[in-house]
Amino acid sequence: MARLASPVRVAVLGAGYFAALHHEAWSRLPEARLVGIADLDPAKAAAAAAPHGAAAFDALAPMLAATAPDLLDIAAPPPAHAAAIRVAIAAGIRAVICQKPFCRDLEEAEAVTAEAEAAGTLLVVHENFRFQPWHRAARAEIAAGRLGEVYGATFRLRPGDGQGPDAYLARQPYFRRMPRFLLHETGIHLIDLMRFLLGPIDAVFADLRRINPAIAGEDAGMLLARHASGARSLFDGNRCADHASADRRLTMGEMWIDGAEASLRLDGEGHLFRRARGATAEAPVPFAWQRRGFGGDCVLLLQAHVLDHLLGRGPVENAARDYLPNLRIETAAYRSAEAGAWQSP
Repeated sequence: MARLASPVRVAVLGAGYFAALHHEAWSRLPEARLVGIADLDPAKAAAAAAPHGAAAFDALAPMLAATAPDLLDIAAPPPAHAAAIRVAIAAGIRAVICQKPFCRDLEEAEAVTAEAEAAGTLLVVHENFRFQPWHRAARAEIAAGRLGEVYGATFRLRPGDGQGPDAYLARQPYFRRMPRFLLHETGIHLIDLMRFLLGPIDAVFADLRRINPAIAGEDAGMLLARHASGARSLFDGNRCADHASADRRLTMGEMWIDGAEASLRLDGEGHLFRRARGATAEAPVPFAWQRRGFGGDCVLLLQAHVLDHLLGRGPVENAARDYLPNLRIETAAYRSAEAGAWQSP
């Protein structure tokens, strides 16, 4: 697509808990202008729009017609994704960012990806974990060869927000009704992250379970991935358990990456440490980040990355076509959990 001119006009679908992080981040990007916010609840839309000088709407199509945005940012739950993308395509919107999990399932995601490509609409998935500063720093360590040959990685997800009959009600109540929860809503972050750090995945084995009977889907489990490089990664997720952090949503857990020459460790405060093979002491890995927004300001960092692309300053990560392998891996993981066997995406 042709490059856009600054400021890029942005409209957002959604005025819920996480959508507010999108609104605030757009307002801090000088090359973007937030022109509209739509939500099925007009009062929520009005309350969200007012601080940013944006117009409020109770439906998507009227917002697109009235505000003529360059970019639509979809910050609504998965059942709304495909329809919203199709409305944007029909309205001639140049670019769309869609929150994860991307659509309701792989089939729906593949369909809207093809439709966007046919229309010449840029479709990007808002997958923000790879933009968290500690994960960018970890990838830089790997790329610089400081770990040597990478053997594998483990991420222990422990947000501690899933216990009790009122779990998720205060922040994202729709979590409780999702028939596939841990992997589809949360684990997809780690599937993308492990591909980002260790490369393509060619097989997975999953063991999933539900701990809290108040919700519909699984809230704990493990996903073992075999990478094309020969490395292995392990996602060990449990939303009922927590980890040592003053803000357990900052990193959502802890990570270890092991290589032939050194290992990396991420703690719950966003600190990254490297330990050389044979050494007993760790050394901090310096990198810049700020404790703002969500996860080291990763929402803003992702949005700024997409703006850079739209303004002609480089390629874009997480275009929908590039993101589809994550959904194929997720689908294979659920098949594995049902069959008790390794599955290929």
